[in-house]
Amino acid sequence: MFTETFPAIEQAHVLDLGGTVETWRRAPVRPGRVTVLNLFEPGESEDGWIAPVLGDACDAARVLAEAKADTHFDVVFSNSLIEHVGGHARRTELARQVRALAPHFWVQTPYRYFPIEPHWLFPGMQFMPAAARVAVAEHWPLVHTRPRNTEEARREVLWTELVSITEMRDYFPTATILRERIFGLTKSIIATDS
Repeated sequence: MFTETFPAIEQAHVLDLGGTVETWRRAPVRPGRVTVLNLFEPGESEDGWIAPVLGDACDAARVLAEAKADTHFDVVFSNSLIEHVGGHARRTELARQVRALAPHFWVQTPYRYFPIEPHWLFPGMQFMPAAARVAVAEHWPLVHTRPRNTEEARREVLWTELVSITEMRDYFPTATILRERIFGLTKSIIATDS
């Protein structure tokens, strides 16, 4: 869907908010240039076409300027980040950064109303009270990365807030909302302005 939306991506300069260098090295498509901005681990690169920057995507313009990195891009790309930035106000700021940094964007997130919570692969977990979600995060065998303790499980649960289509339309009012489906159900949603 991404390459159909951006057929000239191989000539584009992409800003990836929340991604990693390694993801782009393995990607089936390679943009002309990529800047990866990640709060924790953007990765390392000696390659001329990809530049990692450590920092907060909700403050991307300032972080990139301070890092003496590019601040103008063709496309902002973000995959499964917006649900982890810390509430409505921070999601609103992330969306403002996305819209300001490039004329085009692709922001993907798991859909709040898909029956299985995608981070823990647990049915309906996103609708449970926080204490129950923490217990699932701590003990469920299908969790992606098992937390070391209850505090870490609580932190992961509280920093994960799945987003609805209505919210995505509010964050990206000019965007087209695409749906990724599995078995006819919307699994994730994408706000794009191509």
